[in-house]
Amino acid sequence: MLLAEKVAVITGGGRGIGRAMALKFAAQGAAVVVAARTKSEIEAVAGEITAAAGGRAAAVLADVADEKHCENLIHEAIFQFGHVDILVNNAGEYGPVKPVEEITPAEWDRVIAVHLRGAYLLTRQVLPGMYARGSGVILNISSLSAKSAFGWGSPYAAAKAGMLGLTRVTAAEAARKGVRVNAICPGPVTETKMSKDLGRTLAERLGVSKEEQLSGFLNTILQGRGQTASEIAAAALFLCSDDASAITGQSLNVDGGAAFY
Repeated sequence: MLLAEKVAVITGGGRGIGRAMALKFAAQGAAVVVAARTKSEIEAVAGEITAAAGGRAAAVLADVADEKHCENLIHEAIFQFGHVDILVNNAGEYGPVKPVEEITPAEWDRVIAVHLRGAYLLTRQVLPGMYARGSGVILNISSLSAKSAFGWGSPYAAAKAGMLGLTRVTAAEAARKGVRVNAICPGPVTETKMSKDLGRTLAERLGVSKEEQLSGFLNTILQGRGQTASEIAAAALFLCSDDASAITGQSLNVDGGAAFY
């Protein structure tokens, strides 16, 4: 098993990409701490894991924009499983679908807090323990939006681009201490609630049907389709495993050929 005896904390783990990663990591031997703001969702995912033979999981309520919640999340992970080997910063929300001049400071701050500040808060919580053990992996789930320009989503794009900067600098600081830090930039994972909600809102703003909006966007991707949560989780599993032991400071596009850097 790729993650035997590892302990992974996955934020935004109640649905979509987070749920797919939690299940895949657990199937490869990891004990998984599933964190999010919706109790019923994270408990359901943890229940799926523990129902499997040998599955180990815990559900912890957490709003990653809140420093105390982040402290409690890592405290609970260590209390239940002893330490944290893997941190996946996946929690997020798209935020306002508006041009820059219509976005309020409060809307901007919330999106930055959930993505970028949350990743920073949790990273600073786990690094001391990882450094003490001389090993660990941090994976930041960024986005195609960090590399390609799309209208009506500046806070999300800025936050996701910021996560790439955080990834590179943390990797530089951590590499000689045994800790690897990477990022994944997914393309449109059309099965997720966030993607569906965004598509619906964009279609309304553009005055087209949801189907027209989606097909027009997917036509810009080399493969001509969206990505699946399972495909993102497979890439995450690789980057968090020892099979990727020489990879750090990188951002991997899992986007069907939408971006090329």
